[in-house]
Amino acid sequence: MNTQTTPSPQFYLTAPAVCPYLPGEMERKVFTHLVGPRASDMNDLLTQGGFRRSQNIAYRPACETCRACVSVRVLAKEFTLGRSMRRVLAANRDVVATVFHAQPSTEQFSLFRRYLDDRHQSGGMSDMSALDYAIMVEDTHVETRIIEYRLKTGRGGLLEGAKGELIGVALSDMMGDGISMVYSFFNPELEKRSLGTFMVLDHIARAQALGLPHVYLGYWVRGSRKMDYKKRFLPQEHLLSQGWERVAASNDSDGK
Repeated sequence: MNTQTTPSPQFYLTAPAVCPYLPGEMERKVFTHLVGPRASDMNDLLTQGGFRRSQNIAYRPACETCRACVSVRVLAKEFTLGRSMRRVLAANRDVVATVFHAQPSTEQFSLFRRYLDDRHQSGGMSDMSALDYAIMVEDTHVETRIIEYRLKTGRGGLLEGAKGELIGVALSDMMGDGISMVYSFFNPELEKRSLGTFMVLDHIARAQALGLPHVYLGYWVRGSRKMDYKKRFLPQEHLLSQGWERVAASNDSDGK
């Protein structure tokens, strides 16, 4: 008889660091490693508990004086398009999305660098190299996918064997109860397309097609304007001290 127990995950606390979202605040995180045969199940459980994945690490804020970070998940089965979001889909009707296993490419990294240089020049990821990017994509022990968003080529759509311009990329985890958007980036010059909104809408549609109830968007940070777009995808739930709490309103806000 085997009486050996399965090891429980070990959690660690980071040292205080400057918060990248709120001026004057310091952040700390609690984290654990996502490795081994239980990694996918553990990722599901921790994501449902407000954690996020970065490579083979699951983490969540553990700040001493601030509770501004709120986990957000869209209720995909109940989601309906508002007028502004219909306009976003119409503006991107010439975009083709293709799903791949988590494998990086030089073309992806080139777009990633353009995005960082335009949107996150002073962020923690601003000096990432091609190797850093490859590790971000490949270092996963869960079911992770890369979705490439390309412009169609040719009058009749995407030509056989041809690749349109890469304008967006999403790194996403497939979970038992939904899809978690780990990281996404896009061509910052195509502002009128609202590609950030478009990729979230695409993930909601994918969750609906798979019969999955949730799309996890990570953290909405109260007081950070760059995170306000996450509140537009409704109805959604926020993880508060008493558990997941439903938020519902109109979907007619414009967004990027």
